[in-house]
Amino acid sequence: MTLFSKADDPWSHRTRLVLAEKGIQVEIIDLQDGNLPEDLLDLNPYNSVPTLVDRELVLYDSRVIIEYLDERFPHPPLMPVDPVARAQFRLALYRIERDWYELARQIDDPADRKLGQTARKVLRDSILASADVFAAKPYFLSDEFSLVDATIAPILWRLPAWQIDLPLQAQAVERYANRIFARPAFRRSLSRVEQDMRA
Repeated sequence: MTLFSKADDPWSHRTRLVLAEKGIQVEIIDLQDGNLPEDLLDLNPYNSVPTLVDRELVLYDSRVIIEYLDERFPHPPLMPVDPVARAQFRLALYRIERDWYELARQIDDPADRKLGQTARKVLRDSILASADVFAAKPYFLSDEFSLVDATIAPILWRLPAWQIDLPLQAQAVERYANRIFARPAFRRSLSRVEQDMRA
């Protein structure tokens, strides 16, 4: 199994986090912008990362990849068995990707600094508005670590690098983040670039 990954993007990070939580051995190929190997160009029509190659199967959307990994390697499970709870988790994943990950893309876009500044404020306010949800259970909507947590963690980890400070009203978010960041799998999932974000 091979993962084409980028050392500094949250989509690759959440994929590496799921791999670490599952204890899956994988060859990780770190890529730089504008320097994509021909292998990837042949495998993925979008030339994007992360891209997972598992024998003959090639997956190139991080959401598809993490759900595939959870089903292919069922222990520990990172999604609930109950269909209603599973649907709620999928909806949470959808909202986080559509809202927070889109804001992350805008923040990291060097071409539009003004848009990045606006995105920082919107992301900060959105996280703050979710503080009660973070306070309700040890993990997001759950007593157990899930794919939702693997998706939220890369965003929270990057807040200092994005110069986003959470106010005192967000203490529940800070406690949640520290709980996630203390997990051995989270520490293993970090690239060198990501480690330096909080050095």
